[in-house]
Amino acid sequence: MNKNVLFIMRRAPHAGNHAHETLDAVMTVAAFDQSVRVLFVDDGVFQLKKDQDPAAIGLKHVAPWFQALRIYGVHELFVEAESLSERSLGEDDLSLPVQLLQRDQIAGLLGSQDVILTS
Repeated sequence: MNKNVLFIMRRAPHAGNHAHETLDAVMTVAAFDQSVRVLFVDDGVFQLKKDQDPAAIGLKHVAPWFQALRIYGVHELFVEAESLSERSLGEDDLSLPVQLLQRDQIAGLLGSQDVILTS
């Protein structure tokens, strides 16, 4: 049975392995033909920021993983607009096209999901 699964990414991209582990989970769930969406809030919006170079601190870049999401059928990426503006970022600062949601729209997205996983 196809379920609506939402992954919420809240953490900065290079604060441990959380981003990589969550992306592994996103791709695994999507491979089982589930309807997967990803929402970036709080410091999680930094995961989509262009032109990052984590190699300087000995970490792998997560951007190529995000590019692979389309191959797995994950096309709905949401970003909370307030999280972007609070971090002095705009849509042009992001490496992938996203759908901006206002904070008061998040409840509607959450209510339409069967499963919600937060990282």
